Amino acid sequence: MLKQRVITALILAPLVIAAVLLLPNDYLALILGLVVAVGGFEWARLSGVAKIQLKVLYVILLLISLAASYLFLPPPWVPGIILISVIWWLTVLWRLASYHPDRQQSYRIPLRAVEGFIVLLPAWLAIISLHRIPQTGPGLLLFVLILIWSADVGAYFAGHRWGRHKLAPQVSPGKTREGVYGAIVGSLICGFVLAVWLGGGLPQALLLILLCVVTMLASVVGDLFESLIKRQQGVKDSGSVLPGHGGILDRIDSLTAAAPVFLFGLMLLGEVS
Repeated sequence: MLKQRVITALILAPLVIAAVLLLPNDYLALILGLVVAVGGFEWARLSGVAKIQLKVLYVILLLISLAASYLFLPPPWVPGIILISVIWWLTVLWRLASYHPDRQQSYRIPLRAVEGFIVLLPAWLAIISLHRIPQTGPGLLLFVLILIWSADVGAYFAGHRWGRHKLAPQVSPGKTREGVYGAIVGSLICGFVLAVWLGGGLPQALLLILLCVVTMLASVVGDLFESLIKRQQGVKDSGSVLPGHGGILDRIDSLTAAAPVFLFGLMLLGEVS
């Protein structure tokens, strides 16, 4: 399993980096839209949608929403949508903290399907909005990806070396608090790099480092939320399109929460308009 994960990562990482740095925003939006479409198909499955026709309809509606937001959404509306997404993830944090299988409530398929739109659409919009920022956009998008990757690596090695205390055993038994501490170290390093890159005084640098830590913590929430959905549905992976990694959602779950939080933080700090 680990060998498959490494091979898949070594193939995908250069392709993702090249796409972020070299593709125009229109083409990147299209490619990521197709990725989100696959994720939407997997979300429909996790929502309990059984009929293939309904899954396809769900994906079509999701793609229409992505296209409409890209073509017709006024730019001043973007911060509001990103803010709604950030608030949504705060409610998810509360749901994760209060979750207990003995008090598990049944969910309704339509509500879970709507949650998929709330998770996927703002994340896609945040990624595209980051990428289209003049001059620094592609670099900022690549940075947030590296931030998440660094946090994953830090969490993996710290968790395997020192992991003793479970983070959320009812949701994802494999994650430990020590792993999160390792991820925090990775995010602090990335935050220092970001602060040096963007410049500014010491207060702004400290805020940028804090933003990286908060973004990393948001990525953990996104990861745990997908784990919760899979646990409620009784499946291990969201899909099987990526050998060793599961489905598309298994790879972008962290990014769905991290991208809106990172963009919103940059807006608050005045780094982007």
